[in-house]
Amino acid sequence: MKRTHEVRPGSWLAVALSLSLAAASCGRREGRGAEAEYDPLARAREAEGRVLNPEASVPPLCYTKTNGTSNPCWVCHTSAHGPNTRSGWDLQAEYSFSEAALKNHYENLFVDRRADMAAISDEEILRYVREDNYGPLRRALAGARGFEGYVPDLDLERGFDEQGFAKDGSGYRAVRYKPFPGAFWPTNGSTDDVFIRLPEPFRRDAQGDTSTAIYSLNLSLLEAAITSDPDAAPDRIDREIEPVDERLLGFDLDGDGALSPGVTRMRRLPKTYAGGASNVPLERGLHPRGVEFLHSVRYLDPDAPGYAGRRMKELRYARKVLAPDRWALLRAHEKEQDEKDEGLLPVYAGSAMSGLRNSFGWQLQGFIEDEEGRLRLSTDEEHRFCMGCHSNLGVTVDQTFSFARKVPGEAGWRVQDLRGIPDVPQLGHAEPEVLVYLRRVGGGDELRANDEMAARFFPGGALAEAEVRRAALGGDRDLAFLLLPSRARALALDKAYRVLVRGQRFDLGRDALPTPAVNVHATITNGSTGLGEANRIYRDGRLRLDWGVGGSR
Repeated sequence: MKRTHEVRPGSWLAVALSLSLAAASCGRREGRGAEAEYDPLARAREAEGRVLNPEASVPPLCYTKTNGTSNPCWVCHTSAHGPNTRSGWDLQAEYSFSEAALKNHYENLFVDRRADMAAISDEEILRYVREDNYGPLRRALAGARGFEGYVPDLDLERGFDEQGFAKDGSGYRAVRYKPFPGAFWPTNGSTDDVFIRLPEPFRRDAQGDTSTAIYSLNLSLLEAAITSDPDAAPDRIDREIEPVDERLLGFDLDGDGALSPGVTRMRRLPKTYAGGASNVPLERGLHPRGVEFLHSVRYLDPDAPGYAGRRMKELRYARKVLAPDRWALLRAHEKEQDEKDEGLLPVYAGSAMSGLRNSFGWQLQGFIEDEEGRLRLSTDEEHRFCMGCHSNLGVTVDQTFSFARKVPGEAGWRVQDLRGIPDVPQLGHAEPEVLVYLRRVGGGDELRANDEMAARFFPGGALAEAEVRRAALGGDRDLAFLLLPSRARALALDKAYRVLVRGQRFDLGRDALPTPAVNVHATITNGSTGLGEANRIYRDGRLRLDWGVGGSR
């Protein structure tokens, strides 16, 4: 028998209002005294089981108005590829929402924040985005009793070495990657970074001793397995990797007929990982059980490298707790589609306190800002927001986004920075990805609300293709040129999100729009999007990229 969360709007609003008034009466507290009273779990406990929007896993971007010409849907809803057997390209042609999702619950999209933003000075918002809210979260959770969820164990203050490994010995490694098209571009509100960690056996040699060489080798094996075309034969791949010693594996990775140190091309995949993980199968397009990703979503700081603010909007964590076989994955895709066809609402195992689990073996947990800017555990409903994109979505690689888009080799093992990354095509495409996105969407985001991108790259209403191509391979610019906003826009986006945070209504959306969205439906009538009639359906969306020769300048 299926169980759904109880929907009690009055109760939820009462809790939200009381918490907001309590925070306001206390005011902003400074120093460790305030930290002692900081409970990042309180809101999630108070709101346990309460969900206003049972379809919170449907993102706001799915309510975009296509007008029969703008198609941002193709980047997510595409044809099946590799172990991901979800073919959802038909959703480009037709709105197909459940009854609960016909109303757009994301009312924050329609709010005009300009008056509240004007009350925040540039100096105030810069001070705010440069404050640390990650360290206080770590300290608060370290003393939390009975918390079953993830306690952040990466010490960001200690930083990373030249190879991208965390200096704190936690096993995390920084990943540099090309951001997913649209809302995830910095010009649309946030910077982010990603860190990966493999289980301990992957970090040890056959004798059980810690080995950086073995760990690097196993990470490179995973890199090749995730980023390469899953439809190509195992001996028909060609991926640039950091220098590894194939003698540690006893397998000829580059296919030159010899076992050598310092190999930098992977053209063949072995059947297993190396060292202490030599009994773990290496599977194309799938991560091994126990892999972890830590993902921070940050404010924009126009004076920081890559615009990465110190303050986090969100901290997201994912761990693969189960490793379903190919049959189980196929069945999970089919089951979710069958339930949708039957009109059933999504149900996820777990809770905010432990994390929500999807049908593909991944457990997700997230933290988001409270009224004062401190990170708190997301509520049940706020967690559901994450599940739609990390479950039965056609474009993902093993329900994830970032690692499949890693910059090849050594250049991809460091903290995220768009500078020096070219605009390369998606796998199977001939044209640069950003160029294709702008051409198919007619704007710089799904809602076509980015006026700055429109002015820069659509002067007079026509796409300036030559200007966009400057960031392609062989051009004189890079992704930073294309995707970083101006200083004025960065500060405006920061202020807009700060206003949104003060309201604490993330159930109504978390998009940082300074002005109300125009190209978005308030309600949906199921049926044609108009894109099919206009011959603007695309089945070629791919997460993986074609890096050509090299991956970074």
